[in-house]
Amino acid sequence: MNRLPASTPRSWANDQPDLEDRLWRLSQAIKYVYASTFFRQAKDYRSAASRENREEKMGVIIQEVVGTSHDGRFYPHISGVAKSFNFYPLGFARPEDGAVDLALGLGKMIVEHGVSWPYSPSHPHVNPPYTTVRDLLKRSQKEFWAISLGECRAGGQSAPAEYVRKFPLADAEQDGTLFLLASTYDAEDDRIIMGVHRPGPRIVDFAHIVKGEMIPLTSLLQCLLKECAEIFGTMVTIEFALTWAKDAPPPARFGFLQVRPMVVSNAQVDLRPEQLEGDNVLVASESVLGNGRRDDINDIVYVIAETFDVAHTRMIASDLEEINRKLSAQNRSYILIGYGRWGSSDPSAGIPINFAQICAAGIIVETTLPGIDFMLSQGSHFFHNVTSFNILYFSVTHAEKYAIDWEWLEAQSVVTETNYVRHVRAAQPLQVAVDGRTGRGAIYKSIEK
Repeated sequence: MNRLPASTPRSWANDQPDLEDRLWRLSQAIKYVYASTFFRQAKDYRSAASRENREEKMGVIIQEVVGTSHDGRFYPHISGVAKSFNFYPLGFARPEDGAVDLALGLGKMIVEHGVSWPYSPSHPHVNPPYTTVRDLLKRSQKEFWAISLGECRAGGQSAPAEYVRKFPLADAEQDGTLFLLASTYDAEDDRIIMGVHRPGPRIVDFAHIVKGEMIPLTSLLQCLLKECAEIFGTMVTIEFALTWAKDAPPPARFGFLQVRPMVVSNAQVDLRPEQLEGDNVLVASESVLGNGRRDDINDIVYVIAETFDVAHTRMIASDLEEINRKLSAQNRSYILIGYGRWGSSDPSAGIPINFAQICAAGIIVETTLPGIDFMLSQGSHFFHNVTSFNILYFSVTHAEKYAIDWEWLEAQSVVTETNYVRHVRAAQPLQVAVDGRTGRGAIYKSIEK
């Protein structure tokens, strides 16, 4: 096959009528996937997994993108991630009830940005734990990802990521895809009304689907999770997409995109509330992901509160990457403490870091400052890496009764320090205990006898 001249205009998406051009585009995308194994992020990931480069094998799966075309935008009505185990069950939900994250448009919004509508498939009528309507409006999806059709640019090679664009929510409403996926806030009566037939701020809550059951999505997901868990012999995560004709469902088309096993430790750890307090406690929380114990960590890397600023989060990520690389080379695991949501794509909501940049961390702690809030997304790639590597993940808010002992941290021996990050080393190993059944966890300054 002859390569087309570099000056030939090519569509961003592989939708042009010239079959030779489309085949060339497909081959370039496959080459890009193979080349990605040599990226630094992929190498760091393999290092964290203790895998040799020569052991790696690459397979490429070509899948049809589930979706429909709307005025030059191609995207599904719903993308989602479903898990058969819920690390953060709320209310009457149990961990084994699972968890679902939904988003309008391509799943990039969930797995990379952590923005979604989360709910328990056993309790679909229960809203996420937002304290106020204002908080609900703030956290609701404001944009969506779609493949941009028909746009051309001068030749040259481009990464597949450039084929997708982010669009404002108003475009989805104009496309007619929002009418079953959103509700409207009525400020006059201070209430949320299902649908978009009235003017007002939109909340992407999938109410007609999740609560109105216009499409039996939840029952289908429960069935798939159960069947896949039985086949794999363990808890699973599935990724899917849902779309329908431009008029209205039914029928709807369900795309079953991927299934993979989840790593859930079965270690027996009993942690009582009184064990979360005391002079020997460095960090404690009742909202911890994971299960198990560790007593082999002396190193702690934390973001310095006095110099922390959301305007500097990218520089903080760079400092952390350098410290992580040194500790990884020394085969030293460490405790990582920072503000906001780790792995957030929004620098104002946390530190925009990818997993490879902190892959040597064995314990991750996220905490808050006044004005900096977060909600961990169970559908994100970052979250998946955390669970896959059995990393214990603590969430600590500044308003809770359990606080981090910053004075003790500042008294430890400093190994490395930048303007924003400090690496200290304790004289003796710390002890970490997490009770996965209750979500309780504690990091002790010394190993308790």
